[in-house]
Amino acid sequence: MKTTAVVGLGNMGIGMAKNLLQAGLSVIGHDLRAERLDLLAEVGGTPAGDLADLGAADVVFVMVMSGAQVMDVVMGLKEVLNDGATIIVTATIEPAEMRAIEKAIAGCEFNLIDSPVSGGKFGAEAGTLTMMVAAADEVFAANQDVLNAVGEQIFHVGLSPGMGQTVKASLQALIGVTFVGIFESLAMGAKAGIRGETLYEVFGSTHVGNTPFFKNCAKLIMDRQFEETGSHISTMYKDLGISMAMARENGMPLFATSTAYELFQAGISLYPEGDNWSIVKLLEQISGTEVHW
Repeated sequence: MKTTAVVGLGNMGIGMAKNLLQAGLSVIGHDLRAERLDLLAEVGGTPAGDLADLGAADVVFVMVMSGAQVMDVVMGLKEVLNDGATIIVTATIEPAEMRAIEKAIAGCEFNLIDSPVSGGKFGAEAGTLTMMVAAADEVFAANQDVLNAVGEQIFHVGLSPGMGQTVKASLQALIGVTFVGIFESLAMGAKAGIRGETLYEVFGSTHVGNTPFFKNCAKLIMDRQFEETGSHISTMYKDLGISMAMARENGMPLFATSTAYELFQAGISLYPEGDNWSIVKLLEQISGTEVHW
């Protein structure tokens, strides 16, 4: 039986750890926050106070926030992992940062998988994440068990680290623009005097609105639930920044995505503790309306 580890036990990391445990795998977890280590112990995992305690792991998932944090974790693991171990970076970082990490560990006798995920807190808890995996064919094949323990849709998107992050950055551009379309369309309808329930029913009957993405977002807005729903605005803002950075690197103009990025910048300035849907409150302030049932 493989020993797995999760570095970063936030909403995503703890959900992944639970699913690894449910799959019958041994799980060690590391986080800088004592309360998250306690939570891991409560669900049956083994807390680790230091990266050095992860040396026995066969597979380590890295689910932290930034590229700098991923680099620090990987360089720490470099000193303790056994030959043949695998590091799976499920954090969302810049493709260039992922390539720099690959370069920093060149010559090491362990494997590196670039696999950002999509699905949020719900997907992490349910084990239904979409995973964008970039790894050599043999490494991808050898880690099917752990990937399938945390994900439902597993896509082998490339062979080289950075390619998974490239797909994720492209996806986040789509998601960010879609969010803004939902926020603006609901606020516009409400301003014009249409009941929220009507907007929800009509939009939800169409091919673009009859999706869990729209229905969950619209319901949270109309229920006025703007915090602690598992989709903090800072994460999406960070991800859109990665999309913009990749566009600049490739000389690609992103007209709609750049607008979404600026709107998320405004949203996080006003509602730093809010979730993504908090942005609709900004539109409500500007237009003098409120989106509700």
